[in-house]
Amino acid sequence: LSRGDDFSFVFDLRLSDIAVGTSPGKPFTFELAIGFINLAEATATNFLRGTGTDSPDLAEFDYFPDSGFGATVSPTIISSNVQFATSFNSPLELTTNNWFHVVMSYTASNQTLMSAMTTNGMAFGPITNVILDTNFTDFRADHFAISSYSDAGQDPQFAGSILAHGAVDNVVITVPDPAVADLSGAIANGAWQIEFTARTNWLYTLERTEDFQSWRAVLPATAGVNRRLTLVDTNALAANAYYRVRAQRP
Repeated sequence: LSRGDDFSFVFDLRLSDIAVGTSPGKPFTFELAIGFINLAEATATNFLRGTGTDSPDLAEFDYFPDSGFGATVSPTIISSNVQFATSFNSPLELTTNNWFHVVMSYTASNQTLMSAMTTNGMAFGPITNVILDTNFTDFRADHFAISSYSDAGQDPQFAGSILAHGAVDNVVITVPDPAVADLSGAIANGAWQIEFTARTNWLYTLERTEDFQSWRAVLPATAGVNRRLTLVDTNALAANAYYRVRAQRP
């Protein structure tokens, strides 16, 4: 996902208990987070959500329980170079043992992340939209997660921590069509070719391996459009060649 894609996620959240200041020396609040992450980055050892500078490529629902400044709901998008686009909405306390329905929807045409919540059928909020301005670069997210972030790396003056238990239910995720769809491969005129439905704003590279240990590009990257695309290995091996298509954002 990027700022050029429409996407949304919906879920129900019920907290059975939640507490802040649960780690020694970290008495303030910390976030409960649900949303899209970049898995490779979020699982890296240098990913630290609490520093403010080491948590790229997120699009998520954040909730900060009260530790003196008011319980806060904060929809957030963080770019690949850790620019923040967020809104802080308080006091909005997620009371325990109540179900909260959360809807978050991003529209690429106006670069806006809309968030809405209800509880017991009643509106909960309002929650201010997050709008990506022209200086916001971009993000790349590829997995949906209920995140348990480390509270390491924070400024000791403001360090917080959290421990919560509860349930997440009725998750609905809406994302664009896959970058590669309806793929087929065949030998034509003595050359291997792959045909598939491509998407605009993606680059496609035909790669080949003989041993599944290393892959190399057999063609330069080809820009996709929203139609069928054919990639042909014009210098194919006589035997033991296996292929894949790599799809990447520009």
